Amino acid sequence: MLKNYLTVAFRNIRRNKAFSVINILGLSIGISSALIIYLIAHYDFSFDRFEPGGDRIYRVVSKGSDHGNTHYTRGVPAPLGEAIRKGLPGIEELTIFEHYDNGKVVVSPGSTDQRSFKGQDMPIVADQNYFNLVPYEWLAGSPQTALTQPGRVVLNETKARLYFPKLAFTEMVGQKVIYDDTILTTVAGVVADLGRKGNTDFTYTDFISLLTILDNKYLRDQYNWDNWQSGTSDMEVFVRLGEGIRPAAVEAGLSGLYEKYNRAEDKKNGGGTGAWLLQPLSDVHFNANYGTLNADYNNIPLADKNVLYSLILIAAFLLLLGCINFINLTTAQATQRAKEIGVRKTMGSSKGQLISQFLSETFIITLAATVLSLAIMPFLLRTFTDFIPAGVHFSASQPYVLGFGVILVCAVSLLAGFYPAIVLSSWKPVQVLKGQLYQGERGAGKVRVRQILTVFQFFIAQAFVMATLLVGKQISFLLNQDLGFHKESTLWFRTHNSADTSYSQRRYFVRELQQIPGVVQAGLCNDVPSSGNSWTTGLDYQDGKNPVHVNVEVKQGDTNYLSIFHISLLAGRMTAPAEIFKEMVINETTLHALGFQRPADALGKIVGFNGKQIPIVGVMKDFYAHPLDKAEANIKPMVFTEVDRGCRRIIVALPGAASKATWKPTIAQIEAQYKKTYPGEEFDFHFFDESINAYYSAEQQTAMLLQWAMGVTVFISCMGLLGLVIYTTRQRIKEIGVRKVLGASVTNIVAILSKDFLKLVAIAFVLAIPLVWWAFHRWIDNFAVRTEMSWWVFAASGLGMILLAFITLSIQTIRAARSNPINSLRTE
Repeated sequence: MLKNYLTVAFRNIRRNKAFSVINILGLSIGISSALIIYLIAHYDFSFDRFEPGGDRIYRVVSKGSDHGNTHYTRGVPAPLGEAIRKGLPGIEELTIFEHYDNGKVVVSPGSTDQRSFKGQDMPIVADQNYFNLVPYEWLAGSPQTALTQPGRVVLNETKARLYFPKLAFTEMVGQKVIYDDTILTTVAGVVADLGRKGNTDFTYTDFISLLTILDNKYLRDQYNWDNWQSGTSDMEVFVRLGEGIRPAAVEAGLSGLYEKYNRAEDKKNGGGTGAWLLQPLSDVHFNANYGTLNADYNNIPLADKNVLYSLILIAAFLLLLGCINFINLTTAQATQRAKEIGVRKTMGSSKGQLISQFLSETFIITLAATVLSLAIMPFLLRTFTDFIPAGVHFSASQPYVLGFGVILVCAVSLLAGFYPAIVLSSWKPVQVLKGQLYQGERGAGKVRVRQILTVFQFFIAQAFVMATLLVGKQISFLLNQDLGFHKESTLWFRTHNSADTSYSQRRYFVRELQQIPGVVQAGLCNDVPSSGNSWTTGLDYQDGKNPVHVNVEVKQGDTNYLSIFHISLLAGRMTAPAEIFKEMVINETTLHALGFQRPADALGKIVGFNGKQIPIVGVMKDFYAHPLDKAEANIKPMVFTEVDRGCRRIIVALPGAASKATWKPTIAQIEAQYKKTYPGEEFDFHFFDESINAYYSAEQQTAMLLQWAMGVTVFISCMGLLGLVIYTTRQRIKEIGVRKVLGASVTNIVAILSKDFLKLVAIAFVLAIPLVWWAFHRWIDNFAVRTEMSWWVFAASGLGMILLAFITLSIQTIRAARSNPINSLRTE
């Protein structure tokens, strides 16, 4: 019996080559989409699933609001870690670590085997408990003692082999490594790469003992280790709660610590609030408010759960559309098999046998579509490489891919084949053999089912078209938004951060750059105007009545900073050059937060800043300091101070775009001066406008995804519409012949055949509008600035889809209208 099913199935597939190819292509598109999206979802949801007690591991993060602004950061004040360790019950394990901004590594200094490495991954300064929380396999050294002394470092396997390729792991212990010509360390251990255990955001390779910072006064002060009011995103604390300990109970304890150390500052702020919260480890890879570990340097992109769920939904839609397309095309070609079905039933075939026959045909087509999907998967992964995470790999032999493929084939076969099998097997042999197939079917409402399916197809297609236009409009709005500063014709790069004397060297380097003819201006700063980094601290002012406290973001730069980025001064002047900050410029938001109305009113006023009394010498215009793709990116209070020894970014203004031809030789001269000042160092520069555009890579990937999904859904929907119109024209072939005999023109017949289908597209358009309106508002709420939802987007998508549907209809309706009526009206 099975052999007969397969023989008949292959025979019918060969007999209807065109429909079979269309069915296989339609299903393969849906199956390919489902496979790609499954790989992406499986990859992102697999991060950090191997840590012992992972469901009890949390990161301590900061959330605050003042003057109508909400801010989030993964960083906490440096003293918080030790305060939690000593003062909060229920903590099974705690580790605190700081990212160390490293530019150069020297191994085996002073020996004949001394070597230097540039551009290495950022080390972290961590305590011994880090290795109790994160499960590394130790290849050399002791996990109990490796980081218990100052000047110790642990390397992962990859970095150890890079630094000491000729030594065994045990021989590496005791070797010397210098970071940034500043921190001399001794290798105390080697651990296996953590990635062996699974996907992880803990991508660190060098682990310097925390005591190295704590025992060095300069480094301790530089990292604000004893300052409760200063926080940086580079300082992170992780905890593992004890069995049965509720996170809410620990957060209540964190609230107590906040009340003890920070609430007084908030009260000065006149209503500002803040909190330290617990973020589950499972959320770290997804939460854009806080970012991943080492987010500014980690090459593993942040994932978005909403995007992943949307991807899964898109995959389901594409599979469903492929199945609907199969149903419409299968029922459209049913006339060719009507007599076969009548004869089979007359000869004694049961309904169950016919259903099995049709399902076997569907299974073969689905299997062929799956094989085609697997064959083109490598090509698709290369095509969408910018959208697919770098860690996603495909192999048909992977167990989870094989399992998913088997489930997919079975599910699609049933979903696509069940309805046609039921419909075709239910025909009555008497009506079929008398040629009364359609008369019997019309009253049963089966045509209406196909119409509903077509409306659903175009409803999804319309939704994707509208969403694509709206998302593209928002991205264009972001990229062209006035950020309050000039972003074109400017490049930036980092200098080598060596000993303290490098500060004067950087000053000298900037002066030399300004002598290059193609350089308009050059400057030194800690950060560019808009970035993912943040440094916040408190600002205090006594106005004679009530004390005012404002949480402010800090930017540091020399006297050229504001002019390079065309940031206007509303009053006063820039800060004077100094090795430590002695003056400050505030922005408009800080001006109003301090209680001043006019910029000139703030000049000369003394404010408390990091334990010092500093005068305000200028007021600058507000600008956006962070990417606009987050709701909390609104303009916040900010102060600008002179650079200090830790600042190492160089900014260079080039001539405008009209002189772009001069940029290349100018950059070559900048590189030559860089290598002259920092021999042996690599010159790596970035254009500022490109850096800003890169912030919105996730949104641009979303736009690309929507464009891809739009194209696929429109194609499948049009194929489904074509199947329905083929079905209908065959059903109405005699009616068309009669109308032609009575004098109807081709145009009249095309209009008669098309109007009902165009009504279906119009209904889908009307149904899609509220869904897209709601979804777009949900999505756009994540942005600080938003475009308007224009009516033309809906009008353009509706008219465009109706036009495309009419072109699709015309392929068959014109052919039917031009056919010879003699062929349709003659007696068989």
